[in-house]
Amino acid sequence: MTEQDATTQNGEMKTYSTQRLQRILALIFFIVGVGLCLMAMSLDHLGLDITPGFGAVQMLQFLLGISCLTLAGFLYLHTLRQPDAPQSLQADIGIRLGATGLVFMYVAGFADLVGIGTHVNPSFPRPFVGPLQLVGLFLGTISIVAGMLLYHSSRRISGGRSSMEFLVNGIDNQEDATAQH
Repeated sequence: MTEQDATTQNGEMKTYSTQRLQRILALIFFIVGVGLCLMAMSLDHLGLDITPGFGAVQMLQFLLGISCLTLAGFLYLHTLRQPDAPQSLQADIGIRLGATGLVFMYVAGFADLVGIGTHVNPSFPRPFVGPLQLVGLFLGTISIVAGMLLYHSSRRISGGRSSMEFLVNGIDNQEDATAQH
């Protein structure tokens, strides 16, 4: 075994152990996220809620669960990428779109507490989740999913080219593939 083979094998071992650790962390974040979301949604049915309806504490718990799920998703998608592949602009946009979706969900979830919701009238004893907040949570979820799809589809194709290069150069991947053969 030559020194170069040992270095390559050692580098592959570090990459494998790093990916394994990232996948374990993604699984832990996934389990915690699902647990927090289920607990937040089921407290009312179990009779363990502090206030009637879906209150601020349950919303915080639900949003922390969504945050854990988002982190788990991006962490897992990161393990699917080539370890030496540079991060593309598309991947950066995907991460930022997912983070924007999370911020949008937090703002929509706490809209009444922040003072921009529809139920800040003193006739309501406390803020509650209304239809507009649910639409905001749904739109935030769509943004997170779109960010994950952008991040995942940005994996480098053979030749180190982005899957979105056709937007910049007007090159179709199929035309390019036939031109190479």
